[in-house]
Amino acid sequence: MKKNILRSKIIQIFLKHKLSKKHSEICADYLIKAELVEAKSHGLTRLNMYCERIRRKLINAKPKIKIKKINSSISYIDADNSIGFVSADIGISQAIKNAKKTGIGLVGIKRSGHYGLSSFYAEQAVKKNLIVFCFTNAPPALAPHGAKKSLFGTNPICFGVPTGKVPFILDTSTSMINRGKIRHAEKFGKKIPFGVALNKYGKMTTNAKEALSGTQLPIGGFKGSGLAWMVDILSGVLTGSSHGGKTKDPFDDFTGPQNVGHLFITINPKVFIGKNFIKEIKKNIRLIKKLPKAKGFSSILYPGERKNFLYKKNMNKDISIPKKILKEMDDLNAI
Repeated sequence: MKKNILRSKIIQIFLKHKLSKKHSEICADYLIKAELVEAKSHGLTRLNMYCERIRRKLINAKPKIKIKKINSSISYIDADNSIGFVSADIGISQAIKNAKKTGIGLVGIKRSGHYGLSSFYAEQAVKKNLIVFCFTNAPPALAPHGAKKSLFGTNPICFGVPTGKVPFILDTSTSMINRGKIRHAEKFGKKIPFGVALNKYGKMTTNAKEALSGTQLPIGGFKGSGLAWMVDILSGVLTGSSHGGKTKDPFDDFTGPQNVGHLFITINPKVFIGKNFIKEIKKNIRLIKKLPKAKGFSSILYPGERKNFLYKKNMNKDISIPKKILKEMDDLNAI
């Protein structure tokens, strides 16, 4: 389907679910971008979930989002249970403004929801020549190191930096694979890789449904568990949002809003070495790219290069949509 036609359809669906035109457009743009970078787990496969939560009034279609100015660098946002795309879009814009004024921006967001890929927000800051950190918590999926029950989310860590060319953006979950990929595999009857999840009996599984009722494995064992805990503190405890396993699963738990927390930190790279920053980051990248290549590698890519390549490759192509998703979209449009 052509991108402009798909965008119009998604906007129409969100409008039917009582989102404003502006909020509908923000959501549509983020969902389409996920498709373009081939992050299918965070694209159209989630549209039905967002709409279901809006219908059940667990996502506020008409939020009154409040921005509290703590000082010139720090802002605190009450998202009023808005859809995560919208609250995070407002949050990163505020963090950018703060950093442009003072050299650093810190924005905490409470009462939000799932906001898609963290890299979407990091890109906005990097395009304004800022360094950025993005943190958000998620529903229980990982067992803390030493425990046998899931409690932490797959809690992604995202870091971005301008390079003068393709932005350096590391966006990674603290689990072996993100939960969205397991959801996507379960929806389309596919297997997941071996070694990323356990079933409810603690046995390794490649069955996506079993993995969803079991627990996912963290990156690097106790190190990944510690990083997930760090994100739970930064985006949950610090912002006054849900934490400690209390974040509700958007697909399965309809007992209330998610109350997800986000934290954005933006830094003007000129604060220490002025205009030399871009010169030095280019030097840093050149040094690493010139290293001898390991077997099977023709080049050394930095985080963000592959996603940028996919985006450009798919930008002018039609977006392929599975029949199952098209049926869901038709049903949502009929409401």
